[in-house]
Amino acid sequence: MTLVTDLTSRRADTTAQLINPLVERWSPRAYDPTAEVSVEALRTILEAARWAPSANNVQPWRFIVARRGTAAFTTVHDALMGFNQAWADSAAALIVNVAETVDAEGNARPWARYDLGQAVAHLTVQAQHEGLHTHQMGGFDAARIHDAFGLDANLEVVSITAIGVLGDVDTLPDPLREREVAPRLRKPLEELVLVGE
Repeated sequence: MTLVTDLTSRRADTTAQLINPLVERWSPRAYDPTAEVSVEALRTILEAARWAPSANNVQPWRFIVARRGTAAFTTVHDALMGFNQAWADSAAALIVNVAETVDAEGNARPWARYDLGQAVAHLTVQAQHEGLHTHQMGGFDAARIHDAFGLDANLEVVSITAIGVLGDVDTLPDPLREREVAPRLRKPLEELVLVGE
């Protein structure tokens, strides 16, 4: 296996020309523990999420923004599981991605998780454009976060996004360091398109 040593650019080997934020986007675990993300940058990133498409334009996404050094950050970090706790404390911010799965009248919103995913994708691409990196996480105790922040029953904690500036890969435990520098791979497009060309 060939290891990558320059982590400042992990350009994707695409088969079509894509915009730079998509080509440069990857999910690091090594973040600079001294770097901060400004309130203005976070607002810009969240504004990108705000303008994502959603079914019937109901915009069923909600976010908990926890900047490093705050009680909210500690609460979110403490709910992470496994290796996520080993590296996410260096991120400048942790954003909890929440879907409003039931409306005010008690009607289910079947596309809420999908719509949230689109909003988080917009957030991710904008963050990359701003010179920041993101890493999506699914390993966490959702009930713990739900209770800690007093979320209503119609709100579902779906994922957590770490945001920050690239740090030193050598600060990671060995298994994570190996994953950090491993080649970036994707299935061929032909495997993903079931019908069509």
